Amino acid sequence: MKIKFLIFFLIILPSSYLFSQNEGAFQIARLQYDGGGDWYNGQTEEPNLLDYVKAHTDIKVKDDFISVNINSDAIFSFPFLFMTGHGNISFTTDEADRLRKYLENGGFLYADDDYGMDASFRREMKKVFPDKDLIELPFSYGLYHDFYDFPNGVPKIEEHNGKPAQGFGIFVNGRLAVYYTYESNPSDGWDDADVHGFKEDKRIEALKFGTNLVIWALSN
Repeated sequence: MKIKFLIFFLIILPSSYLFSQNEGAFQIARLQYDGGGDWYNGQTEEPNLLDYVKAHTDIKVKDDFISVNINSDAIFSFPFLFMTGHGNISFTTDEADRLRKYLENGGFLYADDDYGMDASFRREMKKVFPDKDLIELPFSYGLYHDFYDFPNGVPKIEEHNGKPAQGFGIFVNGRLAVYYTYESNPSDGWDDADVHGFKEDKRIEALKFGTNLVIWALSN
């Protein structure tokens, strides 16, 4: 079953800060960061997810891997930034301010703990939004039901510490601007099949969840 979207990015920003996509096609940009964490791992993840989105919706996508430096104005060309990794994250004050400006002006950040980034991600997001907390989203939240149904919230893709999968958010003016998955690691399921050795049904579950993320980000 496919769904059609007419997406308008009508976002008022300074002249150089306007979300634009190559030939109208949606693309996810991997966010580079300092601190030592491997922001660059799993570079088949976004292309595979976007291929799945293209096959199961009518969203036009550009399925190349692309990364953007947080210090570059290029971040403002992408409505969806993705960050992941196993290690430390560090934002300077200027970087935190830049990311906050991106998020306050309509951008969406999805962060996926690839095992080991939780403490530093939470710490650095406090630099971005000192007055906001990551709050756990209820299973009834629309993101879990917008295209595919996930009645128990985030699917458990990787075992990690064996804890329940959780999804957290930061809201800006009532809009989910930051979404963070912990003890789940859906993006590992987007990787090529031979990378993590998941059974196909587990990979499909992760790809379906990623599709929900894309649709939610574009329609909210």
